[in-house]
Amino acid sequence: MNVLFFEVTLLFYFLGTTLFLVQLAGRWEGIWKLSFVVAGIGFVFHTLALVSRMIEGGHIPLTSMHEALSFFSWALVLFFLVVELRYRVHILGSFILPMAFVSLISAAALPKEIRVLEPIFRNVWMHVTLSLLGTVAFAVAFIAGLMYLIQEHMLKSKHLDGLYRKLPALDFLDELNGKAISFGFPLLTLGIITGALFAEFARGSFLNWNAEQIGALGTWLFYLIVLLGRVTVGWRAKKAAYLTVVGFAGVVFTLVGVILKGQHPFA
Repeated sequence: MNVLFFEVTLLFYFLGTTLFLVQLAGRWEGIWKLSFVVAGIGFVFHTLALVSRMIEGGHIPLTSMHEALSFFSWALVLFFLVVELRYRVHILGSFILPMAFVSLISAAALPKEIRVLEPIFRNVWMHVTLSLLGTVAFAVAFIAGLMYLIQEHMLKSKHLDGLYRKLPALDFLDELNGKAISFGFPLLTLGIITGALFAEFARGSFLNWNAEQIGALGTWLFYLIVLLGRVTVGWRAKKAAYLTVVGFAGVVFTLVGVILKGQHPFA
C-alpha cells in the first residue's frame, strides 16, 4: 500500500510543481489557491505513504536513501504549507515544491525494499531525523538566499517586472535565511553527535573518517562560520545569501556522494 500512496504523491507533487511554475512564469496568477490545494493533497498522500511504510516495516522508515529522500521531501512540503498558511508567501511554493518533487523523483529511482533491521540499529532513526531536519532548514536558507539574490539583481538592473512584484521583501528573505540557519545548525549538530554515539555503540569507533562523515563535518564547520558571522560580524543580506547558496551546494554534494556509494554508513 505504501508504494501506491507514494506513486499518488508523485503525481500530485508533479501537478503542484507545474502549477507553481506556471504561476511563477506570470500566467494564471490566480491559481495559487489551486496550487496550494494540490500540494496539500499530495502531502496527505505522502504522509499516508510514510505511515503505511512504517507499519509494514515495523520501524521508523529512515533506514535507506529512498526513505531519507522521501522524508526530506515530506518535511520540505510541510514547511511550505505552514509558512503559506501563516504568511501567504505564494511564490515560495514555486521554489520549494520543485525541490521536493526532484527529491521524491530521486527517491523513486532508488531501491524501495523495506529492510529488516537488527535490534542494534532500531534507534538510528534519531540520528537520521535530526540530520535531515537540519538539511531541510539549510534548504530553506538556500531558497531564501536565492530569492534574495534574484530580487537584489532585479533592483540593480531596474527590471521591476511581474516576478519582482511577487517576491517577498528583502528584509523578510534575510530574516528567513537567518532563522533557517539558526534552526538547522543545532539540529545538524545533534545529528552528528547522535550519529557518532551510534557508531561507537555499533562499531566501537566514534569516527571512521569516511567521505560521508568528512562531508558532514565540513558542512557543520561551514554553517558554524556563517552563523558566527551573522551574530558577531554582521554577515547579512547579500553576503549571507551567497554563503548559504554555496553552503547548500556542499550539502547536495555530500548527499549525492552517499547516493552514489549506494548506502548510508549504518546500512
